[in-house]
Amino acid sequence: MLNKVILIGNVAANPEIKEFNGRKLANFRIATSERWTDKETGEKKEATEWHNIVIYNDTLANIIDQYVVKGTKLYIEGAIKTRKWQDKDGKDRYTTEIVLQGYNSKLLLLSKKDGDNKYESQASNNISDEIPFYHLIIRRFYMEKIIKKEFG
Repeated sequence: MLNKVILIGNVAANPEIKEFNGRKLANFRIATSERWTDKETGEKKEATEWHNIVIYNDTLANIIDQYVVKGTKLYIEGAIKTRKWQDKDGKDRYTTEIVLQGYNSKLLLLSKKDGDNKYESQASNNISDEIPFYHLIIRRFYMEKIIKKEFG
């Protein structure tokens, strides 16, 4: 069986970082969009989906805390989980989340900070534009290097 979700999207609001049982936890939402042209009318259309992201990993939560703000573009690999909880009236509620936990999770920053603490795309007119996903490969290399340093 496989439970794997891959998303590329923009962070909707500044992430929330919490401590729970001595561990860091990050919560945030990302938006993914699909664009198309209606074949009948020629009108351009767009649909946006909102995804709840939860990170139960101290290293990734620290990266989120230090580098991610509203508007940051992220590549995320995690598992989809639905959690049951009760509202203030005792009624059962369900929340579906993308969970990053353990070694099967990945997080790549796809935008960089500029001088004003805002994020912008990494696209430029160099060789990286000629190689698809070049920036993903480079970021993955550096993220894996950081994770190996943290976990040995």
